[in-house]
Amino acid sequence: MAELYPLANTVQHYDWGSVTRIHELLGSVPDGRPAAELWLGAHPSAPSRVVPAGPAGTPGSLLDLVRREPDRMLGPRVADEFGPRLPYLLKVLAADRALSLQVHPRPHAARAGFNRENLLGLRPGSPERSFQDDQHKPEMIVALTEFDALAGLRPPRTVLSLLAGLEGRLVDAVREALQADRSTAGVRDAFSRLVAARGRPACKEDVDAAVASVRARLEAGSPTERADATVLRLAEQHPGDPGAVASLLLNRVTLEPGQALFLPPGEIHAYVRGLGVEIMASSDNVLRAGLTRKLVDAEALLECASFQPRPPTAPVVQVADGPGHVTTYRAPVREFALTVADLSAGETAGLPAQGPRIVLCLEGAPTLRAGDGTERPLARGESCFVPHAAGGLEVSGPGHVVCAWVP
Repeated sequence: MAELYPLANTVQHYDWGSVTRIHELLGSVPDGRPAAELWLGAHPSAPSRVVPAGPAGTPGSLLDLVRREPDRMLGPRVADEFGPRLPYLLKVLAADRALSLQVHPRPHAARAGFNRENLLGLRPGSPERSFQDDQHKPEMIVALTEFDALAGLRPPRTVLSLLAGLEGRLVDAVREALQADRSTAGVRDAFSRLVAARGRPACKEDVDAAVASVRARLEAGSPTERADATVLRLAEQHPGDPGAVASLLLNRVTLEPGQALFLPPGEIHAYVRGLGVEIMASSDNVLRAGLTRKLVDAEALLECASFQPRPPTAPVVQVADGPGHVTTYRAPVREFALTVADLSAGETAGLPAQGPRIVLCLEGAPTLRAGDGTERPLARGESCFVPHAAGGLEVSGPGHVVCAWVP
């Protein structure tokens, strides 16, 4: 009989995280450190741990479990396509401050960058690495609270409108690039000028001049209040960083709870604040341009980024008929999909029936029931890995759960 494997998961303590929100989900005591992300999956840098479930329980990591029995854990289809590895990584993300301005690489760039850094002798997990693995990293976030983000590039005409009336050398450099060329080459040039300003002797002075101009416009009652307020918020969190000015080039997005955003590889973005469930290809590759204390690899970012202006991309959302409220989010990728079920007492709903699944309880006290007859109750913050061999999967309320799966 296949088990439903309870998981213990790693909390990542990044400086932009919330001191309380992930602890509230887990029912743990805050320790004063910002808890930014809860990782659920089998990425080698922080795999979930399988909690023994009685004498037949299997201790160890989910990474080891999948490698030992890929056909049983993943199913033949997923194992054939992705090898003996879980192809997705599920996270809870809690941002009180802005994340870095960043891009994730496409497959060929991830492989080339990872191999290049291996040849340079950079150790796994080194802060000097830009490529922590050889995988691309499309990702999708579903908001649990109001969630603010910057995603994708605005059209040059819109950017020039936002720059109107602003002063300073940085603003002038961006304006000059876009006025000379409104194609993707001009957008790349404009963004590159901001990235190149980082670290120059006059960088802080130039950023401060641009921010002062934005502040003056906002105080005068500007119609661009939202964009201006974003610049000021980022400049307060990261003084002297040209990434604050770069936010004027990006679409400003606010998601309400239940709304979602898909970010393909190459999309320049930054999460600003909020709580959400994030799912991605199983990768930790992040190429940063600013708004961070971590490594900024401008060359790699400019090589991997798309400079085609476009609006933010929403995944396909499907709401199922039947009891409760069951919503599935599908992005145009092979590695992952996400189903969210919100059920009252006495309601039962089907979850994805095949492949490797991870279920996380956000609220309530639901019960999972696998097709092989195995049952497991979940409390808030608890999670479970459901192998392909367990067959179909149902959840009974009351409870609010998310289920990651491979489409």
